Amino acid sequence: MSTGAARAEPRTRVSIRVEGIVQGVGFRPHVHSLARRLALSGWVGNDSEGVFIEAEGTRESLTRFQEELGGHAPPLAVIHRVTVTAVPALGDSGFVIAGSREGGARAALISPDVATCADCLAELSDPADRRYRHPFINCTNCGPRFTVIRDVPYDRPATTMAGFAMCEECTAEYLDPHDRRFHAQPICCPACGPALRLLGADGRTHRPGAAGSDGGAARDPIRLAAEVVRSGGVLAVKGLGGYHLAADATDEAAVRTLRSRKHREDRPFAVMVADLDAARTLCELDPVAERLLTGPRRPIVLLPRRPGAPLARAVAPDDRRLGVMLPYTPMHHLLAREIARPYVLTSGNLSDEPIAYRDWDAFTRLAGIADRFLTHDRPIHVRTDDSVVLAAGGRELPLRRSRGYAPEPLRLPRPVRRAVLACGAELKNTFCLAEGGRAFVSHHIGDLENYETLRSFSEGIDHFRRLFDITPRVVAHDLHPEYLSTKYACDLDGVDLVGVQHHHAHIASCLADNQEAGPVIGVAFDGLGYGADGTLWGGELLVADLTGFTRAGCLTPVPLPGGTAAIRQPWRMAAAHLDAAYGGTPPGDLRVSSRHRDWDDVVAVARSGVNSPLTSSAGRLFDAVAAILGLRDTVTYEGQAAIALEQRADPAEESGYPVRLGGDEGEREGEGEGEGEGDLAGGLLTIRTGDLIRAVVEDLRGGTDPAVISARFHNGLAAATAASCARLRASTGIGTVALSGGVFQNRLLLDRLVQALRLLDFRVLTHHRVPPNDGGVSLGQAAVAAARDLEG
Repeated sequence: MSTGAARAEPRTRVSIRVEGIVQGVGFRPHVHSLARRLALSGWVGNDSEGVFIEAEGTRESLTRFQEELGGHAPPLAVIHRVTVTAVPALGDSGFVIAGSREGGARAALISPDVATCADCLAELSDPADRRYRHPFINCTNCGPRFTVIRDVPYDRPATTMAGFAMCEECTAEYLDPHDRRFHAQPICCPACGPALRLLGADGRTHRPGAAGSDGGAARDPIRLAAEVVRSGGVLAVKGLGGYHLAADATDEAAVRTLRSRKHREDRPFAVMVADLDAARTLCELDPVAERLLTGPRRPIVLLPRRPGAPLARAVAPDDRRLGVMLPYTPMHHLLAREIARPYVLTSGNLSDEPIAYRDWDAFTRLAGIADRFLTHDRPIHVRTDDSVVLAAGGRELPLRRSRGYAPEPLRLPRPVRRAVLACGAELKNTFCLAEGGRAFVSHHIGDLENYETLRSFSEGIDHFRRLFDITPRVVAHDLHPEYLSTKYACDLDGVDLVGVQHHHAHIASCLADNQEAGPVIGVAFDGLGYGADGTLWGGELLVADLTGFTRAGCLTPVPLPGGTAAIRQPWRMAAAHLDAAYGGTPPGDLRVSSRHRDWDDVVAVARSGVNSPLTSSAGRLFDAVAAILGLRDTVTYEGQAAIALEQRADPAEESGYPVRLGGDEGEREGEGEGEGEGDLAGGLLTIRTGDLIRAVVEDLRGGTDPAVISARFHNGLAAATAASCARLRASTGIGTVALSGGVFQNRLLLDRLVQALRLLDFRVLTHHRVPPNDGGVSLGQAAVAAARDLEG
């Protein structure tokens, strides 16, 4: 045997399991192309757990394959784990994409819906392309995902595209590993895909058919629909996750008509614009806002409104902010181009109802609102509202996490021993399923105040359980016995129930959002939550970790006169706070008291305690100050008075009202019923809000500008809260503060408090993956239940 003869390098084979968001995002074509380039043999395919790979080649080529597998993955892929196992070599040749495997435990993750990519937009605008102006253009890098998926593995038969048979050209693209539409499950074209229709107000009268069916732009539903908006009408539009209502945002009469028909008095409408340049004419944009507006998630972004922005006043009455979004489907892009001006795009519902997403339901419920319906024949499987975010502190602060985000899982700070279902809160409800180290927070469900929303809640849980193959053994719920989410939990059989106090869930949500376990000093400021002592909490200082908490402090409790009536009528909270702050004898020359004939009766009710439970609510404190300043005596939506107070504040004002801190040494408030709940020895630290109320009144009576008063109130509350945290650090040694609760949607308070805490050398945790409001409570409940289960 010649010593110079070359010996072939031995081939080895590995089996690779890839978990994460790796289905429907072009991951198999990526693997196929990489394997072919490295001369590997084997296969890649989808199954219920993710992507499976067998690859055979030289050790060097397999090493490079594993290195580049994740490093050069498609943009929408999210890899959570890669497991590699050596297997016997087969000596086969060629690398193929295998058919999907069914069965086994389901661990495959589902991609959120993704905004139309640049490649598809280029085709959409190219008259020479066969998908020119096709409203349903998509590829592996964009398009519908979560809203069309019925089951996993993510293949076309398991989506709402199953009823659309691919034409020959689409089939060729679908089967070509080198095409960017390779195994793009919603693939279609004008010859084989869904079709748009413009219908009359009754949802039955057919208007001219799809573009190209009869030739000519005059019969194009997009152009006809745009004319409805441009002429002052209200258009119902079937989007990704439900129906929207559109109107010309520059036409005062059109927007007022929409408000009247929708029964939405004051809450601002979101506005869609064609591109960033159009957004800049309406709002001030920074790099974070631009990234959010143009990214693949395409949420509504709350932005500072430019003075003189060319919009109807009725779009966002008396609001210095504007919710803006850019088109996220081909249909929205086409519609925005044809309307050629900003247009309102708001949820298709009456106020307080869930968004309509089934055609028959939309035609019934929206018949009295819309003049025309722009609809199509691709079913929506999951009702999904638009997401809403705020750019704060150089990063996004979610206010509503839904389309574009759900159902992407969140990592938990601790693994789950037994699968958990967390049922969330009553308002802004989401639910959460957790297993292993992952938490699946649902899309926005809404306020659980009617049958339709409750049905959406229960159907959503069933859908998530099926998609992710999770059977919960532990079910977490709020302590409030009348919440529908609590009743749902208590009606379940064969599970262990875990009650989680509302504000502990808020702080746990912030911990889980930052993948931490605590302990922290938790500041939970919100509207109302059922307290462990039977009162209504809402301005809380907790010493907490994931397993339990101690109520260490709170805002001064005052009565909630008339119960829920005080939420709708902030002047009632002004009466309660003024009576408490002045010991029953507030100044008699305040306009807020003279505006209401039954003021004295409400004060009497508050003092009697009849239908007037005590509350430490920060949200109700903001309501009271807004009413005292004459900004809002009544509200038509949650948080309206507090928003008015924030927006009235002068951001240049740096002084704040001094606030004393007190400790009720002999009292034992808030003794807990749950594990790890109770009081600090020595009593409860109290932020004396009466000092703030008296300072507000003194400045108001002295003629100080309400803008200055509002700023001083915000600054004073922030300073007092930071000082309270410093006092608690002295007794606990804890140097980390977690901020949660709906009040921290207030950008001014959040910024001032974070700044004050950092000046005191605190480490500060805020939300960035789930909302600080009740939309994040389910994640906190799941984290608490999982942590207690681990210890139990």
